[in-house]
Amino acid sequence: MTFQFTEAIVTLATFHLETLVGFYTHFLSIEPTTYIPNVYAEFQFASLKLGIFKPKQTDFSEFENSAKSKMSLCLEVSNLESAIAQLTALGYPPPGAIITASHGREIYAYDPDGNRIILHQSK
Repeated sequence: MTFQFTEAIVTLATFHLETLVGFYTHFLSIEPTTYIPNVYAEFQFASLKLGIFKPKQTDFSEFENSAKSKMSLCLEVSNLESAIAQLTALGYPPPGAIITASHGREIYAYDPDGNRIILHQSK
């Protein structure tokens, strides 16, 4: 059995919606395309939608222990140093050094909620 889908959306659950919306607005230098205060925000960039939502109180337990998730938001950047500078200016400098991998250079960073962001620059 197969199914069809029209698009994929990466979503982040947060108990601090306004903080994350502000962070991604400044980091990505774009405004949310959809914004419902204290409920949901959505950013459209390139071929991806990033949704940020505040879980309903009845669902808090589903999300409250999700620290150190294996999921990452990986952004391909044209200039790794510029992206690092942007994060640093926002008060969230990457804690480690740039990693040289077979496919390019990358660094791990974290948003205000601790979600991992991988910034990657191809060779």
